[in-house]
Amino acid sequence: MKIKYFLLFFILTSCTGYTNGDKEKQPNIILFLVDDMGWQDTSVPFWKEETKFNQRYHTPGMERLAADGMVFTQAYATPVCSPTRVSLMSGMNAARHRVTNWTLRRNASVDAPHKILSFPDWNVNGVQPVDSIERSVHATLLPQILKDNGYFTIHTGKAHFGAMNTPAANPENCGFDVNIAGHAAGGLGSYLGTENFGNKQKGEHTLPWGVPGMEKYHGDSIFLTEALTIEATKAMDKALAANKPFYLYMSHYAVHIPLNADPRFYQKYLDKGLPESEAKYASMLEGMDKSLGDLMNYLNEKELTDNTIIIFMSDNGGLSASHRAGEPHTHNQPLNSGKGSVYEGGIRVPMIVKWPDTVKDGSVSDEMLIIEDFFPTILEMAGVKEYETVQTIDGKSFVSLLLNPEKETKARDLFWHFPNNWGPTGPGIGATSTIRSGDWKLIYYYHNQHFELFNIPEDIGEQNNLAERNPGKVKELTVKLGEYLRNVAAQRPSFIETGQPVPWPDELE
Repeated sequence: MKIKYFLLFFILTSCTGYTNGDKEKQPNIILFLVDDMGWQDTSVPFWKEETKFNQRYHTPGMERLAADGMVFTQAYATPVCSPTRVSLMSGMNAARHRVTNWTLRRNASVDAPHKILSFPDWNVNGVQPVDSIERSVHATLLPQILKDNGYFTIHTGKAHFGAMNTPAANPENCGFDVNIAGHAAGGLGSYLGTENFGNKQKGEHTLPWGVPGMEKYHGDSIFLTEALTIEATKAMDKALAANKPFYLYMSHYAVHIPLNADPRFYQKYLDKGLPESEAKYASMLEGMDKSLGDLMNYLNEKELTDNTIIIFMSDNGGLSASHRAGEPHTHNQPLNSGKGSVYEGGIRVPMIVKWPDTVKDGSVSDEMLIIEDFFPTILEMAGVKEYETVQTIDGKSFVSLLLNPEKETKARDLFWHFPNNWGPTGPGIGATSTIRSGDWKLIYYYHNQHFELFNIPEDIGEQNNLAERNPGKVKELTVKLGEYLRNVAAQRPSFIETGQPVPWPDELE
């Protein structure tokens, strides 16, 4: 009889690929994504030296995470939110998935008018789990793959995957078991429970900027960041009750506008002498950081710390074009510009990975990576080795870098493509295509077919355009950039006057 039971157990485990012991080893994964957080918006330095912004902000949760994990100094997202989130969900570069600007209403472009350029019919409806939605990209989505491989998947906070009245407006259609406060909009009316989180009436959901699903907190003095954290811990409790590993996508609305003062931290920054808007911003950052600390405390209390991976990231550079005190485009120094720009201030973001017993405590990596790399990396972390997708995956797993940071990695080029008009103006903001190749970065501006070339290690603030002095390097990088854009069937603007497409960067005489 014992032999029969053993044979039955062997057959079952062989078919599933997992034993009970293997299941216990599947790590929980928390992806903690912040909205519009700049590279220096933290007391954790992400540069070779501490900056005035590192000294301004207080983020003990991030300090704690960095002490227990690896800090990445050259982690990149896209200039605005939706392209980053679609790349995360699909593993595709924005040039390929064509969700190149932020999304909201079905079939409606948010591109601002331009005097010279008209813009392509990009995928305004976002990423979708089905192939029947016009002007969208169909993809096999990351949380769905994790769910299919045994994970309890939790979405908390900002979604912004698909436009209103499309399937992806609801994260539960994208592979999440639980959706807390996520919908089509990328912004919100208010962080304040006393203002019903932007909903006009208590207990209602007001489109498009009211936060949904948080009605129990309407009228309370609670800040949204805190409420989302409370609900996230409840969802993790459900995963534990179901005896499943969890994937928590903790996607905060903070620190996106509006700048609302988090009353828990606001006064301390006023006392430091910060202007009102900057004190509000700093309070929102510290509230976000408290959420991170609270989640780490929860893991400790539940004895989950040793089997939980935490990945911290921002979806684009810090807002600097508007709503901030002081000179615009200076809030991410030493980087130039901010959100919406392809200068480093708009695309280089803070990133930390904690993986107990795998990633060395207090380590730092200067290797370059980009947001689409998260897709294959998270699946490899989860032990998901065999999966199929309807889309081509552009991202490259960085698990080997986490395992062996001293190992020399293969040189790799990174690409950004924004054939759109965000609206605000400023350094590096506009319809552009960009390549980072080693130390060099080339930006191509579609409106005047102008090039900028920077050596990033020598000029992190991108103040010295070397294009005229280095025609050979410009030629080399334009060829790489043009070939890449055509290879992924990227879109491009056209001239209003002639209706003809603007030349690719390598087509100029």
